[in-house]
Amino acid sequence: MSEERFGEFVLVRRHEDGHVAELTLDRPKAMNAMSTEMARSVVGACAALSADDDVRVVVLTSTHERAFCVGADLKERNSFSDADLLRQRPLSRGAYTGVLELPMPTVAAVHGFALGGGFELALSCDVIVADGTAVVGLPEVSVGVIPGGGGTQLLPRRVGAARAAELIFTARRVEAGEARELGLVDVLVETGRDREEALAMASRIAANSPVGLRAAKRALRLGHGLDLRTGLEVEDAAWRTVAFSADRAEGVAAFAEKRKPVWPGQ
Repeated sequence: MSEERFGEFVLVRRHEDGHVAELTLDRPKAMNAMSTEMARSVVGACAALSADDDVRVVVLTSTHERAFCVGADLKERNSFSDADLLRQRPLSRGAYTGVLELPMPTVAAVHGFALGGGFELALSCDVIVADGTAVVGLPEVSVGVIPGGGGTQLLPRRVGAARAAELIFTARRVEAGEARELGLVDVLVETGRDREEALAMASRIAANSPVGLRAAKRALRLGHGLDLRTGLEVEDAAWRTVAFSADRAEGVAAFAEKRKPVWPGQ
């Protein structure tokens, strides 16, 4: 396993010959509150991962025992002038879109508090694995703002417009069991096993064609919300990018020869 640090607060670990990467939030003294510097680090880490063709899956984790991420650093924000806040906005937004736009499948491993921007980071992933300690929510209206890291758009895509409105307007926190029932998280695991289970899922995903995985993600993301006919065109375009790939040739050959494929990744 190799490690690379981006700034003081973000660590990237590469597992399994580099096919599984772990993007780790590492600001334990502030429960991973998203400061300007931390946002900058997330942007840098996501750019590096996006450019790494060896990475097939990214798992988003936290080093803090009681929190995934508690959202924006309100202590820092309290010191901002309006001009400071406006200057920070592109960088802050870039951290969330950096995770959202990673081209490979992403899995969030959530325990403890995942609130505001912290929950938005998880929502930016394709799958959310949470343990029994997880508490999620978008409480922004309780401090006079709105979810600004994608929450107003990502949450209704998960749970529907009315449920998302109720959760955002009330600013309430949702504990693990109810979060699973409502679809706020996808997989609920035993306390303390969120990272382990997310990495295990990532290993299963990474065994598949990297070309196929990225194309499937594009089709899922770009086709969501479109009418069926248009969505099928999106799917066909993604299919055409893999149909004549070396990965497809290897996958078919491996199936016929009853062996594990060795993916060229192209």
